Amino acid sequence: MKLRNREGTAVDPVPFLVVTGVAFAIAYSYGPLYFAALGLPIGYGVAVSTALFLAATAGTYYRLVWTHRPVRREEVPVGERFERLVLATVACVGVVALLALPLAM
Repeated sequence: MKLRNREGTAVDPVPFLVVTGVAFAIAYSYGPLYFAALGLPIGYGVAVSTALFLAATAGTYYRLVWTHRPVRREEVPVGERFERLVLATVACVGVVALLALPLAM
């Protein structure tokens, strides 16, 4: 798969595919059950989950492909990138834990 940013430079597709895959897994594993717990029928829950997944995919494409600048990696120090990775991991674990709360009660 050859992805190009808005300047025509080739972009590594792996980050986009990983984030999109995680968005798919979260949207369809939590979404319909979460919305059913809130009183929506399963069909509507799947439709809302699909809309959220498509919005997440569009945002991911815009951030990781369309506006990607390969030179930026050289501008940001390694320590700062690692700190952002750790904070993003903690945030994702927290979001998954919060999503699981209504299902556990």
